[in-house]
Amino acid sequence: MERRSYDWFEKRRRTKGLELAHEQITKAFDTVTWLHKAMKSFSENKFAEAKNHIENLYKAEEEVDKLRTEVFKELSKGAALVADYREDLLHLVKRLDTLADHTKDAARCLEMLSETQIPEELCKKTVFMTSKLVETAQTLRGSIEKISTNPAEAIEEAKKVEDIEHDLDTEYLKAKALFVKYGGEINCGAMVIFDDLIEFIEHAADMCADTADYIVVLSSRE
Repeated sequence: MERRSYDWFEKRRRTKGLELAHEQITKAFDTVTWLHKAMKSFSENKFAEAKNHIENLYKAEEEVDKLRTEVFKELSKGAALVADYREDLLHLVKRLDTLADHTKDAARCLEMLSETQIPEELCKKTVFMTSKLVETAQTLRGSIEKISTNPAEAIEEAKKVEDIEHDLDTEYLKAKALFVKYGGEINCGAMVIFDDLIEFIEHAADMCADTADYIVVLSSRE
């Protein structure tokens, strides 16, 4: 996998915990990408392809969980880390783990829908939501990368995360409105599951915005 640079962590990679945290962040963002790919395939009626993407998402999320546990174990030793940095890292790891949990929950909903035919307009709206979620996560990643090298830019990127999250929230409400339009075409069970699906996408975006708020604090300390 392509190695990503997180200068904030690179300066403190004297411990195994920081190395594990670096990998955990990468995997957390990967789950968002897999969710978007799965939703896009589902919308194109490529159900087998969507299932493969979902399986990849599950694998990435499992690795996020394992890495989180390992990070906590290492940082609990606290030998080579200043207490403030250890707490900063723990908070960031927890937030990214929650992000991965929300994308996994969204994927479970998609998997439950299996080969259910969902109106094209509603599918396209949800694909757009997952694309905005990817954009949100990518912007968040860029913000994290700049915490130490350019704190001012890190803060600007963090603010962009909130702007994108606001756009996604608007699309979320539009998707909800489509339930009224297509209520007669979708059975009640599928409607409930699809509603949960877009809820989890929105929750994932909220977690990105919450993490961005925390990055503003971290950048201000640099």
